[in-house]
Amino acid sequence: MKITDTCLDCLISRVQLECELVKADSKKTQQTVACCRNVLLSIKDDPLSHPQIASRVHRCAYEILKNPDPFCNLKDQGNAESVEVCKEIRPTLVTFRDYVLAAVIGNTFDYGVKGHTVTNNFSAFFREEFKKGLVVDDTDRILSRASRVVYLSDNCGEIVFDRLLIQYLKSRGAHVTLAVKSRPMLNDATLEDAKMLGLDRIVDCLTTNSDSAEIGLCPKEAPPALSDAISRCTLIIAKGMANFESLFERNDLPPVAYLMAAKCQPVADIAGVPAGSKIALLKE
Repeated sequence: MKITDTCLDCLISRVQLECELVKADSKKTQQTVACCRNVLLSIKDDPLSHPQIASRVHRCAYEILKNPDPFCNLKDQGNAESVEVCKEIRPTLVTFRDYVLAAVIGNTFDYGVKGHTVTNNFSAFFREEFKKGLVVDDTDRILSRASRVVYLSDNCGEIVFDRLLIQYLKSRGAHVTLAVKSRPMLNDATLEDAKMLGLDRIVDCLTTNSDSAEIGLCPKEAPPALSDAISRCTLIIAKGMANFESLFERNDLPPVAYLMAAKCQPVADIAGVPAGSKIALLKE
């Protein structure tokens, strides 16, 4: 997916949010925004995906702000709240579709999209969203391919719901490789988060999506463990919009199940759904 004017505005707004999160003064904020805008304008027409461009912009902001993890507190809060909500809702989840829907609702833990807000009462929000179900529901076809899975994670908070879905897959005998971020980027889940939640003891292989702080996935930059897993898998489960933007237009991959809330109009347009839709879309 290529970057649009809407994406440019959204990216700069997230840089401003990062400045707010680290309590940067007005001078530092202006400097950070100006430098990031220059980086963005210099590469926006390069043959790069939106996530690759966004990654470079955010790495620039982190360097200027001298803070490697502006979203640290929000990530911790998201994980803690999700753990409590999962304790409440786990007894109500029965089918594969239930677990997928829960993981998709978890994808709303996202601070990387302008105009999208994370609810301050996730328990009530979850129950309301669960009643609405999926706008695109390919869960039967997805499950039939889920014998050897590469699971591309997305956000903190969300990864707690991913854990439920992964446990369901493991209970059915699936082999699961989980890929997380090697370093902090936005509020994405890292190796530290995955290990804190015990996912290293659940999955067959825990790896990263790259050696740098990278949004989404560029298969050419994947570490050997992930490249090998992709070459041998029967299904990729790609969580969130950045993985969708990275992979959806590629035709050289195994079947990919895109599990996400389409939180912005450009992504929703490509997926063919109204903005805000929750989808479990299989592309073969």
